[in-house]
Amino acid sequence: MKKHDAAPSVVIEGVGELIKTEQIQSLWSGYGEISRYVLVGNASQRYVLKHVTLPDQANHPRGWNTDLSHQRKVTSYHVETAWYRNFSHQCDALCRVPRCVHLSSSDIEFLMVLEDLDASGFSSRRTSASLADMKACLRWLANFHALFMTEQPQGLWPKGTYWHLGTRPDELEAMSDLKLKAAAPSIDQILTDCPFQTLVHGDAKLANFCFTEAVDDLPKVAAVDFQYVGGGCGMKDVAYFIGSCLDEQGCEQHHKALLNHYFDVLKQALLYRDQGINPDEVEQAWRPLFDVAWADFHRFLQGWSPDHWKLHGFSVRLTQKVLDNLFV
Repeated sequence: MKKHDAAPSVVIEGVGELIKTEQIQSLWSGYGEISRYVLVGNASQRYVLKHVTLPDQANHPRGWNTDLSHQRKVTSYHVETAWYRNFSHQCDALCRVPRCVHLSSSDIEFLMVLEDLDASGFSSRRTSASLADMKACLRWLANFHALFMTEQPQGLWPKGTYWHLGTRPDELEAMSDLKLKAAAPSIDQILTDCPFQTLVHGDAKLANFCFTEAVDDLPKVAAVDFQYVGGGCGMKDVAYFIGSCLDEQGCEQHHKALLNHYFDVLKQALLYRDQGINPDEVEQAWRPLFDVAWADFHRFLQGWSPDHWKLHGFSVRLTQKVLDNLFV
């Protein structure tokens, strides 16, 4: 694969010659960029190129410059490539993702040519979320989890999410909360052993959702960034998403209603998919694990960035509740 970022245009097999019009963002730790391109001769044909170039030396913003973190990032791009190649086509309008038109890779590069969601109507982004916005994203997650219920994560992370305990030994070692540190394997095992495993997005934060303008009361959304998609309990995505949107007071005030909304949609989605799965049994298995999933992410943050704004009183209380139940 030739270097694409050194030229004003790139020729993509099956697509044509594309010209770069803007950089959308740099990738984490200097691993490349996401840019918008248009087709030569037809500027209405727009694409987003995710171009990963593996650096010689990672430059992590929080200092985690280790071979383990580099290998985790490399694996994440292999996973995202596998996702777009083997799974993304199953997603429909209820859990919209960008259509992939080209994939290629080498030892040092990955290139993904994707549908431009802005051009498809998902042009709005949120830096903060209304309850309607959050419900729209939870609707996406519920439909995603229902679609992939019992799916084997072949080629993906066996356990999805970027904070999974097995991939974060450095952060575990750095923890100052020794009780939570000791409980971390048990918390992980509870989530691993729960019935009705599905695929989880793995980084379902507000920034990874693209919105339409609201029709009726809720906007439609599409999701991007599938580097940490893999097997797991859907509560991992739900707890992480709610925590990415709300401060302590907002979590305290709204988490129960948002969780109810998620399960209402999940049960409808399971019936719609008609996979022979009892929706009530899924809720009974998963609902008690919301707190456990929250504690699992709290564990990661406590080791990774102990002064993080998400480590607020609500998060501490929910995690302590889980610990109390483990050590009764």
